[in-house]
Amino acid sequence: MLKDLTSMVLRHTRPSRRHLTPELILRLITPECPLWNATEDQLPFKDPFWGFYWPGGQATARYILDNGEIVKNRQILDLGCGCGAGAIAAAKMCAKRVLANDIDSYAVTATQINAKLNEASVKTSTNNIIGNNNIDFDTILVGDMFYDEEFANFLFQWLRRLASEGKAVLIGDPGRHGLTAKHHQHISLLATYKLPEDSCLENRGFSDTTLWMVNS
Repeated sequence: MLKDLTSMVLRHTRPSRRHLTPELILRLITPECPLWNATEDQLPFKDPFWGFYWPGGQATARYILDNGEIVKNRQILDLGCGCGAGAIAAAKMCAKRVLANDIDSYAVTATQINAKLNEASVKTSTNNIIGNNNIDFDTILVGDMFYDEEFANFLFQWLRRLASEGKAVLIGDPGRHGLTAKHHQHISLLATYKLPEDSCLENRGFSDTTLWMVNS
């Protein structure tokens, strides 16, 4: 099964550095890939979100690479890891332990492939851990997960609880509607980045991306 997943990811992606973190080479669905212009009925996957480097993930990884002390010697959870860039950046910046978590098996497989490409030590998990109150990590990375307001409210409540326990919770987001003004009262802006041209084209509307920290 793992071999099949790996071959599918490799078949439908290309190595790319055309993003905010060119230090990292990531296998992504690029304009050179047939899937880039594929219609829904042509997709061999239900939703290959893991094949794209979303703006929130780019902000998270960029900030970590520029501010390595935020993860150095810490235990990192990359929640909804997608292509794994946040986890890989943390591992490259000397995190003590990194777990990339996503309920999609293809995302975890893509993360494993990308971690190997970047010579980064990253563990993976497909367990659904959102809402779990026994999280044994110092820092939680959350990118691009505020796409639905109902789910975002549930997720944010849990993240605030983790932050109140002294965990650092970083949220990468380009301005999706799920990260509402109500939530903005409980987060602090760490950085804003202008997305490169390829990323703007890919995301059809977002030109900037931001990184936030949940207040303790």
